[in-house]
Amino acid sequence: MSEDSVVLIGRKPTMNYVLATTLPLAEGKKVVLKARGRAITKAVDVVEVVRRRFVQNLQVEKISIGTEEGRTGNDGRTRNVSTIEIVVSQPKTSKK
Repeated sequence: MSEDSVVLIGRKPTMNYVLATTLPLAEGKKVVLKARGRAITKAVDVVEVVRRRFVQNLQVEKISIGTEEGRTGNDGRTRNVSTIEIVVSQPKTSKK
């Protein structure tokens, strides 16, 4: 079985992540999009752009949300950061 590709969503333009998601899908791989904090909305946007413009039969296999502790602010308190993981794939087409 093919390995999953991981795309870490950050500050780059949305279309960079769309391309990074579309190429492995064309090779038949699953793609895991990971984002934290404010980048979560961009991760959702990436999946929607891929689904609407490039891969009409895109399957969202799994969406995991969570919270990570860790960042310490200037006041010494730990901060919680929301996370999301979206697993997408393109179904295999049967050849007749």
